[in-house]
Amino acid sequence: MGWETVIGLEVHTELSTNTKIFCGCEISFGAPPNTCVCPSCTGMPGALPKLNKMVVEYAMRVGLALNCTIERNNRFDRKSYFYPDLPNAYQITQLYAPICTNGHLDIEVGGTTKRIGIRQIHMEEDAGKLVHDSSVGGTLVDYNRCGVPLLEIVTNPDFSNASEAVAFLEKLREILLFLEVSDCRMEQGSMRADVNVSVRKEGEPLGVRAEMKNLNSFKAITRAIEYESARHIQVLENGGALVQETRRWDDDKGASFSMRSKENAQDYRYFPDPDLLPVNISEEWLESVRSSLPELASHKRERYIETFGLSEYESSILTSHRNIAALFEAIASNSSQPVESAHLVSGEIMRLMNNTATPPDDLAVDAEKMSTLVGLVANGRINRKTFKDAIELVFTDDSIDPEKYIEDNKLLMDSSDDAVNTIVDAVLSENPDAVKDYNDGKSKAFGFLMGQVMRQLAGKGNPDLVRKALTNALDS
Repeated sequence: MGWETVIGLEVHTELSTNTKIFCGCEISFGAPPNTCVCPSCTGMPGALPKLNKMVVEYAMRVGLALNCTIERNNRFDRKSYFYPDLPNAYQITQLYAPICTNGHLDIEVGGTTKRIGIRQIHMEEDAGKLVHDSSVGGTLVDYNRCGVPLLEIVTNPDFSNASEAVAFLEKLREILLFLEVSDCRMEQGSMRADVNVSVRKEGEPLGVRAEMKNLNSFKAITRAIEYESARHIQVLENGGALVQETRRWDDDKGASFSMRSKENAQDYRYFPDPDLLPVNISEEWLESVRSSLPELASHKRERYIETFGLSEYESSILTSHRNIAALFEAIASNSSQPVESAHLVSGEIMRLMNNTATPPDDLAVDAEKMSTLVGLVANGRINRKTFKDAIELVFTDDSIDPEKYIEDNKLLMDSSDDAVNTIVDAVLSENPDAVKDYNDGKSKAFGFLMGQVMRQLAGKGNPDLVRKALTNALDS
């Protein structure tokens, strides 16, 4: 009906540093409440922050990957507000001089490429966590998450629908994973998004926006955008007025609910943090970070296709997560069999991960043992069934020695030309009717004879060797 939806995203990702952004406390998801804390991250009077250098380098990595300008002189500000899990009553963040600005990321939706602008990326600290506990009739506070380093990636309002927003988040997640700056576990809150939605008639100025906070699944983001867009249109078409506000998305109810009017920057009383010096990034430091950037998934896909001759589909599976790509590259390097290794990881390994509900983050497979199996099957020492069975054993039990298992169970194939030729001659003499059928052009006869030879070899015959010996004997 002439309406268009306008969407902007604010993506928060927790960084995978060992310690927090302004103190030396360990970062440990799931640790007992209030055990990873110190006077600094719990806001004790007189405690001073000290910036974690690795957080700055991770921010530069992300900025470079997202085509941003790295601001050589940036600084921290205090964002003042009271909340029970924010012990300082302010958050240290970057408003006036963020570390990264004016970037972009290209996405593909429906065969069309669209450029999404990145307004800025800034560093900040996370707040604690409130635990609503009915058993005590109240709310408990866990300060472990206070001071965990965050990057906030703020886009321009360049999205027109939920599909574009999800495509952006999927590609961003892939980049963050391969940059090795975050585990991006949305279910643990390591990556979450605030979604700003407004609607307008085509060609009109931007409408009044609503912000939905802390969405942590692509499904919830899709449903929230579609619901909020429809709600805005309904209000306006019924003659109502929208207000700029923050809303909470309830995924169980499939609806959003007003939380508060949307604050502006002045409401937070921002001012430069007096306890932290400005961050000055030298050319040498920036180039050091640039030169050490890990290879991104998109570049790996291109390399796999060009260097190994893999299909685009198989390459996309192998680069679906950094742990999967790392496993493939380790097996391929150790075995010198990249194509066989690719088939193994994209086929059997992915099947076993699915069957055992193993997420890529938890993938732990012995690459050397898998390389051994790849070498054995590629060199005709074991057949495909043995290969598949041994893969499953090694995947489920890392104590299995594949070579010993194959030797103990006498699963090595008989690759002796003399032994194979002897059995081929015996099978042909025992099955003259099948030989005649083959000579008469009946192709099924070859399959029958092949099966007889393999049966007498007790499944240990090399199919390629048997096929060659049988063909030579029949055609001689």
